Amino acid sequence: MSKQPQPISPVKNFFAGGFGGVCLVFAGHPLDTIKVRLQTQPKPKPGESLLYAGTIDCFKKTLAKEGVKGLYKGMAAPIIGVTPMFAVCFFGFGLGKKLQQKSPDDILTYPQLFAAGMLSGVFTTAIMTPGERIKCLLQIQASSGTVKYDGPLDCVKQLYKESGIRGIYKGTALTLMRDVPASGMYFMSYEWLKNLLTPAGKSHNELSIPSVLFAGGMAGIFNWAVAIPPDVLKSRFQTAPEGKYPNGFRDVLRELIREEGIGSLYKGFNAVMLRAFPANAVSPYILSHYIFYKKFSVC
Repeated sequence: MSKQPQPISPVKNFFAGGFGGVCLVFAGHPLDTIKVRLQTQPKPKPGESLLYAGTIDCFKKTLAKEGVKGLYKGMAAPIIGVTPMFAVCFFGFGLGKKLQQKSPDDILTYPQLFAAGMLSGVFTTAIMTPGERIKCLLQIQASSGTVKYDGPLDCVKQLYKESGIRGIYKGTALTLMRDVPASGMYFMSYEWLKNLLTPAGKSHNELSIPSVLFAGGMAGIFNWAVAIPPDVLKSRFQTAPEGKYPNGFRDVLRELIREEGIGSLYKGFNAVMLRAFPANAVSPYILSHYIFYKKFSVC
């Protein structure tokens, strides 16, 4: 295994995370909107057809009905939270590695990298949950035929008025169930792919940009292969009317499997996978550890 690069400064991580995070949101949000709409569309009544037949059908109908803006519904919430989220993500991953190292030069095994990545998922949940809740509600309201929220701030105000802080943080457990193992998979697979692509005797910092982008994109695919089932449950739960699922994700899981089968846990699979590679190829982790590390190492 190649020697792991020295950690870069917190200031560099913060700015790189913010820049990369904005790139990630812009690159991936249209397909994220399609994913959420596919995941939350109701089961059709007898004699009726699905609102969206699939990824392409959802894209066409959204574009025809709402224009390009429709694909970017709810984007303000992740844009606002993305810089602190990835700063916290880096901190959690760095802490996870440090807790397992006896000295700073220790090279971690892949299971140890997975564990460090899982810790980063725990740290990001506090920021991710409200952002995901607001984003999902704004993404589906136009397709549902009822516009309840005028924007992110109005959504926060109404949620707080109706249910207090619990309403804003609805879906916290499911966000943890999604992000903890998925983050572990992302960081582990990214480091594994970098090791695989690095010639013997060379450093990760000498990898070409295409190699780094490939590693990041594939890590994103591995990430979402793990994340899709809990993400479906999270989207359904966070957009459901208050009180519909009194027992939380267990009720959502029972309903989905009973009415639509086990395959329903992979709703939006095509949209997720189409989004995973390009969005994660420009992820903050890659930008901070390649572009900012290599080009601006004076920080």
